[in-house]
Amino acid sequence: MDFLNKMERKFGKYAIPNLSLYLIMGYILGYLLAFVSPAVLDFLTLNPYLILHGQIWRLVTWIIVPPSRLDLLTIVMLMFYYSVGTSLERTWGTFYYNVYLLMGMLFTIIGSFLVMGISYVPGVQAYDARMLLYGTENYFRMVSGSFSTYFVNMSIFLGFAATFPEVQVLLMFIIPIKVKWMGIAYAILLGVQFLQSDIVGKIVIGASLLNFVLFFLMTRSSGIGMRISPRQVKRRHDYNREIKRAKPMSVAKHKCAICGKNSEDNPEAEFRFCSKCNGNYEYCQDHLFTHTHVQ
Repeated sequence: MDFLNKMERKFGKYAIPNLSLYLIMGYILGYLLAFVSPAVLDFLTLNPYLILHGQIWRLVTWIIVPPSRLDLLTIVMLMFYYSVGTSLERTWGTFYYNVYLLMGMLFTIIGSFLVMGISYVPGVQAYDARMLLYGTENYFRMVSGSFSTYFVNMSIFLGFAATFPEVQVLLMFIIPIKVKWMGIAYAILLGVQFLQSDIVGKIVIGASLLNFVLFFLMTRSSGIGMRISPRQVKRRHDYNREIKRAKPMSVAKHKCAICGKNSEDNPEAEFRFCSKCNGNYEYCQDHLFTHTHVQ
């Protein structure tokens, strides 16, 4: 947690706000490319073999490759993930939400190269047979589609379920159900899928779970990984709205103990004292729920 705090102080200003929207815009671009020329997506996938042969753009472009075909269900799911991601960003803060997503993407990239390394291990017959049959380049073109942002998106849902377990949604737009039960059901389904998958599937699924587990272990002392009441978040949003509506006669100087943001340079920002910290420590709205309590 101290490491993340230091990283935020140094690089927090570079965090990308509303990252979920940019991801969905990337998917839209991917769908347009697939509509115009489906073969173009073959030049964008995460293929470690071709990356090592000079096509380094694939380290980034695989992010815009859509995880599924475009239909009504996909549109609904994208809207759902945008809502979930936005809620997490507002609760965790922009920097921590960026870290969570980037960790998932980084682990997926590492996993793809791990698959490539394992494929060259003598005695792995499942890989030897397909590589001999199709050739090394064609083999990795076949499996590169497995390395997508699908499981990264699902890790966003797991993060939401762990943070807001009591939130109720309508399953299939009809059945009311709490998010925690959906998260548990998905975790079980993911475990079964992990056991039934080949090495490629195990590494892809493992990367998304590793992202979820490591992030919540690193941030558990800050309260990010703990359950947060939606009512608390609503009160925070209502307070922000009232602050924006208010026209104060004078502006008192406030300063965040984490990032140094002050009320003089940011007159619309919210600053509050933490009741759990030992001392008069004030925090901005991005760090009020994410800082390590001073004891």
